[in-house]
Amino acid sequence: MEINWLIQVIAAIIPLLIGAVWYNPKVFGKVVMDANPGTKQGHPAAVFGGALVLGIVLSFTYKFLGDHHYAFQTFFRPEAEHGVGVDVASPFGIQLKELIDGYGTRFHSWTHGLAHSLIVSFFILLPVMAINDLFEGRSFKYFITIWGYWVITIATMYMLLAQWG
Repeated sequence: MEINWLIQVIAAIIPLLIGAVWYNPKVFGKVVMDANPGTKQGHPAAVFGGALVLGIVLSFTYKFLGDHHYAFQTFFRPEAEHGVGVDVASPFGIQLKELIDGYGTRFHSWTHGLAHSLIVSFFILLPVMAINDLFEGRSFKYFITIWGYWVITIATMYMLLAQWG
């Protein structure tokens, strides 16, 4: 797996940059603070350091969810592992290798990253966050504010990673 570490780190910083604007009291910060009265903030080093580490973890999700070339390469292993392994010399292996070589990198574009970010946002983030907010009794306004932040953040990260990662 080839990793462009510079792009991974830049992608990891995106949640901090978008959050600095999004959660500003003049943008949506007041909505969040009103929904969480009495919330204490942690030590800035722990908050920003933790956010950066988790941002790096989050930046790798595109490699596994949206980078088809990487996913197809897992088929070609010297021996079958966990039921996965294709003999490159077999007729199927030859055909699959031609398909991957011809189309594998075709989807390294920001539009492909955007498509995968929307899939993640609507089919993973939305239900998980909505269920959580329903049980916590959060307002719809709060939910849309937080979910909107993540839709834009994940979209920006995935577009960057798809184009240059």
